[in-house]
Amino acid sequence: MRKWGMVIDLDRCTGCQACVVACKAENNVVFSDPTQEETHRAISWMSVLTVLEGEYPDVKESYIPRPCMHCENPPCVKVCPVGATYKNPEGIVAQVYTRCIGCRYCTNNCPYTLKYFNYYRPRWSNEMKNLLNPDVSKRQVGVVEKCSFCHHRLQKAKEDARFEKRELREEDYVPACVQTCPTGALIFGDLQNPKSEVHRLSKISRAFRLLEELGTEPQVFYLTEGEWHG
Repeated sequence: MRKWGMVIDLDRCTGCQACVVACKAENNVVFSDPTQEETHRAISWMSVLTVLEGEYPDVKESYIPRPCMHCENPPCVKVCPVGATYKNPEGIVAQVYTRCIGCRYCTNNCPYTLKYFNYYRPRWSNEMKNLLNPDVSKRQVGVVEKCSFCHHRLQKAKEDARFEKRELREEDYVPACVQTCPTGALIFGDLQNPKSEVHRLSKISRAFRLLEELGTEPQVFYLTEGEWHG
């Protein structure tokens, strides 16, 4: 059984937000208006944090892309009373929208604040309706949504492999954010495959995980930046 995970090289990330745009387009993530932004009710499955270090004029600006951490020990799963969020055998923390009752226990229990509640009924312009991805459902008001590592792409890759009567190859499944990153800062693959790049990078000395001390065991690893000379 595979265990899908991601490595993000902070040395390569330029903060271009291409991964954010790709995620929104691929997963039908609704665009937010200024009011929703001001009230902290915007939805963005992938976000990029900006970190400033040093004092002017010697200021270093770096970026931290943040998808769902897809924890091995996910705190969100433990508190959902209806099983709307669960961890599948391949390590992906999934969300069943038709089960969600909007209690938001999972959003409160996520230490990474990477689950989003639909406070408003999504509205799409006529132009945008023609651009929605038919492989991904449109979420309604009152449910929680989150990054799924573009799980629909995994299902499509499995179907193609079955049709071609072969095993699923690791390179068959690539999330939209990874595919779009122009600098190759996002690396995706099977963490349990010793020959995969994502497995190798997760074991090097530069690798770390966000809030690892909480015991959530994220399946998203980061590589520290090299020494900066201002």
